[in-house]
Amino acid sequence: MEMARGTLALGKGELLMWTYNKVLEYPIRIKSPNPRLAKYIISQYGGPDGELGASLRYLSQRFGMPDKKSKAILNDIGTEELAP
Repeated sequence: MEMARGTLALGKGELLMWTYNKVLEYPIRIKSPNPRLAKYIISQYGGPDGELGASLRYLSQRFGMPDKKSKAILNDIGTEELAP
């Protein structure tokens, strides 16, 4: 299986498995910045009570569960918290 020509790693001549294009999925136009709202949004994703924290708590608690059904439920909830 041959990779596409032109997919190079920083011009070193090494083929890459993945390419990364720094392009937003949806265009964003910020008319007036609101640092207070931005801080709140970021805290919901990465803060102590955010999505990432909740997901990691569910995923780490599954290891202490006594049966497979409980582990599966916590695994499902933890991965769902990570979904966009």
